[in-house]
Amino acid sequence: MSKRDYYEILEVSKDATDIEIKKAYRKQALKFHPDKNPNDTESEEKFKEAAEAYEVLSNPDKKSRYDQFGHAGLGRGAGNGFAGGGMSMDDIFSQFGDIFGGAFGGFGGFGTSSRQRRRVNRGTNLRVKVKLTLEDISKGTEKKIKVNKYIECKSCKGTGAEDGSSYSTCSTCRGTGQVTRITNTFLGQMQTSSTCPHCGGEGQIITNKCNTCAGNGIVSGEEIIRINIPAGVSEGMQLSINGKGNAAARKGIPGDLIVLIEEIKHPELERDGLNLLYNLFISLPDAAIGSTLEVPIIEGKARIKIAPGTQGGKVLRLKGKGLPSINSYGRGDILININVWTPKILTKEERTILEKLSKSDNFKPNPTSKDKSFFDRMREYFS
Repeated sequence: MSKRDYYEILEVSKDATDIEIKKAYRKQALKFHPDKNPNDTESEEKFKEAAEAYEVLSNPDKKSRYDQFGHAGLGRGAGNGFAGGGMSMDDIFSQFGDIFGGAFGGFGGFGTSSRQRRRVNRGTNLRVKVKLTLEDISKGTEKKIKVNKYIECKSCKGTGAEDGSSYSTCSTCRGTGQVTRITNTFLGQMQTSSTCPHCGGEGQIITNKCNTCAGNGIVSGEEIIRINIPAGVSEGMQLSINGKGNAAARKGIPGDLIVLIEEIKHPELERDGLNLLYNLFISLPDAAIGSTLEVPIIEGKARIKIAPGTQGGKVLRLKGKGLPSINSYGRGDILININVWTPKILTKEERTILEKLSKSDNFKPNPTSKDKSFFDRMREYFS
């Protein structure tokens, strides 16, 4: 099933400000919050959908890619589990809970204050470059890459505890991850909350740390990752794969893998957006008499006809033989620029023949009003 437009989900326009986007998300999340709609699966899905939309539209980098390329620019629909679609309810609570102020009890939390206030460890993002040929870009492709990264410790299964359950509730914060202090001032009593210094905001203390990872729950390792590249990507474009960055300490939220696209230059074809450009050099006899020649295309070769009397600078178009749009809005063309080749060295016999031909009226320049000027051709090309 295709994903809904993020602007439609939050009911905002594409030129909405950050404040308007945040306000719209708060409205949708409050409307479909699970505490307000208990045991309502449809509301829960809409709650997650709103969080996914806000995750993208509140991030300038992701928003820019989404505005330019749609869901494909974020890798969604490519089978990689991209961005917000992989977020759990706890992920949403920990990331966006501060938006709600005092709603639903606690200190701006969802449900209980302890679930909101506990610190959630986050893994860092990783960046990799993937080089693609025009053939890869034309059809889309799958790449398998080996990534050196932090991975979950197998000995403790990422918990950081030797036996996987050697935890005790932090006595300082009583499991909330926060400590509250009351200070007397000339204005009266002031209450402040901060991260618990004893447990680092996690609410729990490891009583028997794993010897392999020293209680961190992560170790250095590597992972083979499959990346589905959609057709129509371009140089410099970034795809974001959710959860494939560095693992986070003690079962936290892993980072993302950012994939930067690099194009391998084609030996004959030059890319211009969705179109491909090719310079074809033909001989004077071929231009005058006409001919059938082969030109390169993405899939191999194509035969084209050179009409008699073809002039240098004429552009031929192979419709639909260019690159596809990443949003599936059709394909570009291959534009063939005709160049008439003039030999630099002539034999005596060739010179004699050309001197005779030069005296013929047919070989003297005689442009007509029907012949397009250089500027007309350029206007036509860029229109």
